[in-house]
Amino acid sequence: MRIGVVSDTHNRLRNVRRIVELFNAARVDRVVHTGDITEARTLEVFEGLEATLVGVFGNNDVERVALGAAARAAGFELEEPPLSIEWQQKRLLIVHDPFFLTDENLASHDVVLHGHTHRAVHERRSGALVFNPGECAGMLAGHNTVGVLALDSLGVEWLRF
Repeated sequence: MRIGVVSDTHNRLRNVRRIVELFNAARVDRVVHTGDITEARTLEVFEGLEATLVGVFGNNDVERVALGAAARAAGFELEEPPLSIEWQQKRLLIVHDPFFLTDENLASHDVVLHGHTHRAVHERRSGALVFNPGECAGMLAGHNTVGVLALDSLGVEWLRF
């Protein structure tokens, strides 16, 4: 299973359109958004995905009612963090802010996906792969990133745009 991972889109619709193109071209099976979508119209752009989107709210997602309604209308799952899910016998924890992670969270999951810092992270902590896809709402072409996680191998591919 290939999972597209994106965070902190902050309603940058032009970048979100490009992210949809990248994930569709990469043929991801699912997309995880780790928060800070900001406005419901961003989810309308994500409707162009050929994969299902699952995610959590971030600290800038203050319009939770509108975001929740847009997510449901699009068939997406958007929850309060932390969201713990299991795919292909791998336990994933999805959060926005990594500062709330505990050793217990890390030890009980194979993968932890987060955002918030706008900095790319790919490391092992307490046995878990911790991954942040980095900045995707920036203005500088070539410096924005999203990630693709191969769940079977826990390998990561960076997609720059």
